[in-house]
Amino acid sequence: MSRNLFEEKIASITGEGLFSEGIKIVQVNLGLKCNQACNHCHVDASPQRTERMEWPTMERILDTAETLRPSLVDLTGGAPELNPSFRKFVTALHRKGYSVQVRSNLTVLTEPGMEDLPDFFAEHRVGLVASLPCYLEENVRAQRGSGIYEKSIEILVRLNRLGYGLDEDKPLNLVYNPGGAFLPPEQAKLEADYRRELQQRFGIFFTHLLTIANMPIGRLRGKLRQAHEEKKYLSLLRESFNPGTLSNLMCRHQISIAWDGRVYDCDFNLALGCPVNHGAPDHIEDFDKNALEKRRIVTGNHCFGCTAGYGSSCAGALV
Repeated sequence: MSRNLFEEKIASITGEGLFSEGIKIVQVNLGLKCNQACNHCHVDASPQRTERMEWPTMERILDTAETLRPSLVDLTGGAPELNPSFRKFVTALHRKGYSVQVRSNLTVLTEPGMEDLPDFFAEHRVGLVASLPCYLEENVRAQRGSGIYEKSIEILVRLNRLGYGLDEDKPLNLVYNPGGAFLPPEQAKLEADYRRELQQRFGIFFTHLLTIANMPIGRLRGKLRQAHEEKKYLSLLRESFNPGTLSNLMCRHQISIAWDGRVYDCDFNLALGCPVNHGAPDHIEDFDKNALEKRRIVTGNHCFGCTAGYGSSCAGALV
């Protein structure tokens, strides 16, 4: 077993491990089926994946949310919209008064039967986090495939018409992922570039840009190994460690619940099959608010991806 250099690094700073500071966000992975198979996907989502959350698990999450009263319920996948109970779940969350956010790859909204989802989102005041790894066609094509950029632009224009990215209660955040084994640039500067290019070329507006580092796991890890770049990228992440990111790490303020009800510190640990530990219950059926709010977090060398440079989380840069 390889050494957990991240745990050693944290111990050298805090004298102990990394601990949660409460649960403000409940992230729910509704399954791994996706209409795309992106090169950087850390959960290996694709059209061939069959894992999906069933309604009884969603009901248990609704019960758990009553105890937690999170500030946000964050739905992800795969493409979460492809779960057959997706609309039912969003509707139930909306009726209970929770703020709901959906992580969308945009192109799924062009799939048969999905065409009315933008209107559904607007009706239920769903916040959107939309993947657009670059504002240039060629970079998106290399990372996500042919035709993806054009479909994404089409959906962004439609979302703008519904008020997304323009109205305060309809946030539309875009996500940038690097096209290779390098760190994201400064978020504010890149956001300005996105705004300029998307407004000038297509008249598209959005709320914020979120920069997220590529994690050396899942499909990207396979690509790195094929190119003999895995060790180099891991070294870059370790050497770029920024202690200023520690207080805002997403694992310290949220939990991630998988399609099968297992509980994780984050979506990256979920991808690696590393549920919460150190005595905290690791399944939604055994949910214990007090134990999970102050739990010790499970870490690994992949965690350097969240602490490198400006930091990285599901909400973008950390510093």
